[in-house]
Amino acid sequence: TLARVGGDEFVIVVNAYENTGHLIALAQRILDTIAVPFAVADNEYYMGASIGLSLFPEDGHDVATLMRNADSAMYHAKQCGRNNFQFFTAELNRHLQRRFMIEQALRRALATNELSLVYQPIVDSQCGRTIGAEALLRWYNSELGNVSPVEFIPVAEDAGLIVEIGTWVLARACEQVAQWRRTLAPDLIIAVNLSPRQFKSGLVERIERCLEQSGLEPEALELEITERLLMSDSDAVLPMLSALSAMGVRISVDDFGTGYSSLSYLKRFPLHNLKIDRSFVAGLPDHRDSIAITQAVVAMAHSLGMNVTAEGVETAEQAAFLRAIACDKQQGYFYSRPVGAGAYARSLSDAQMGFAGVAQLS
Repeated sequence: TLARVGGDEFVIVVNAYENTGHLIALAQRILDTIAVPFAVADNEYYMGASIGLSLFPEDGHDVATLMRNADSAMYHAKQCGRNNFQFFTAELNRHLQRRFMIEQALRRALATNELSLVYQPIVDSQCGRTIGAEALLRWYNSELGNVSPVEFIPVAEDAGLIVEIGTWVLARACEQVAQWRRTLAPDLIIAVNLSPRQFKSGLVERIERCLEQSGLEPEALELEITERLLMSDSDAVLPMLSALSAMGVRISVDDFGTGYSSLSYLKRFPLHNLKIDRSFVAGLPDHRDSIAITQAVVAMAHSLGMNVTAEGVETAEQAAFLRAIACDKQQGYFYSRPVGAGAYARSLSDAQMGFAGVAQLS
């Protein structure tokens, strides 16, 4: 039995089946059938579907429960990349319940001052001097405890909260580094990650406002974006990046080498810095492929007038190798873990008093 329940959602009721293999075959047949291209007005179109399955009596004894659990499984299928099918499980139910709790608590996090920033030092490769920091978001909730950004950032994006949270991060980071530049290090820079969703509305105006309110010079702000953003919506992103670059804000490509890795955007977009992904740095200085990739990225970036930052530096050997190949900047646990504003400020004060580099802080 097939029924439409609203919008683009449909329900199929299978009254009798021999085993779950029968349902798997049915779900795959539906996906294959929908995937066949069709023509409208001489144009070819493609469709896909996400399917969630719940079973009686394992997943519920009434229609409402079975429908709700099938819907949860369908939502999970969308999270898994769409155009696939997923069965409802008890583990999935626990995952969705936690996700719901995170979303509800996250909606209150800004108002209750639960969000905070930590700062991981960025150092000059050649002299080891601290020249800046990357601002990283942290969240502690009284019921959930410390929630990892890996877990709550995707929830914030799906729930439409990332723009508000991202604006708070920008404002707080700009205020903090402006204070440090006035009192501790006048040439300090701050790097802030941007979500692709922040490019949907008013990003340039929000950054202008943050800089104006904090009194931070535009050249002290470095915005980190992903390769995927550059390639997925280049026509919309290019004007915004050009406007920010014209203001003096620096643009950095985060996790370089793990996305599309198309060299064409390096010429097309106003980029100032490439961040070599930690997966390549981890193989230094012994892994042949890591050596080749890292050397090639540094040479290419320098030939295009860009700087290079290596992230995830954890050993003296890695730091020495990166210094030897003229990598401009480094960050990682070898220098310091991400620390609170107070600890970061103390490390800058110690460096000014004669201590080289950044103290190992926990």
